[in-house]
Amino acid sequence: MTEFEQMKLDMTKNLTTLLMDDDPSLTMEQALSLVLNSNTYQKLQNEATHFYYQSPRYVYAFLDSELKKKIHDLNPE
Repeated sequence: MTEFEQMKLDMTKNLTTLLMDDDPSLTMEQALSLVLNSNTYQKLQNEATHFYYQSPRYVYAFLDSELKKKIHDLNPE
């Protein structure tokens, strides 16, 4: 496993944990699914974005914003 691959895996784990910390009702499987199916995860896979090199909270801010926007788009008021 390359260093890049390991850093991506670590970030994925950290993002999943942060999601579960913010929403204790989420199971690990649900949180992981949200991460893996996000645009943020796609950016993480792209080495050019350097998301894998950022702090987990920095990347989580993008994920959180993305998920909140999806929820808002599904339930506009």
